[in-house]
Amino acid sequence: MKGFAILLLLGVAAALEVGGDALMRNGLHASGAGRIYWLIGGAAVLAAYGIFVNLGPWDFGRVLGIYVVLFFIVAQLVNWLGYGVRPDGPVLVGGALICAGGLVLTLAR
Repeated sequence: MKGFAILLLLGVAAALEVGGDALMRNGLHASGAGRIYWLIGGAAVLAAYGIFVNLGPWDFGRVLGIYVVLFFIVAQLVNWLGYGVRPDGPVLVGGALICAGGLVLTLAR
């Protein structure tokens, strides 16, 4: 499998994981009977993530660096666009370190 295809698949996996976490968060903070739908939706999306990420023809340990970077980026986007919380200075600095670490893990042979 080529690099772009792996990147695309890992990006979808990150979106599923972050999306499932966001649904669970909404369910845990919701009130009333509707919260069960958030929780069931979150569980379903997280299950889809677990299946999806393990179907790829890759050694997950080898591509973990880029996955962590993608997860961080998607999580910050969801936090900003979905919850209105923009990343502040420490988050951006930490994110830069995560991205640097992901590059080291990805490019190291």
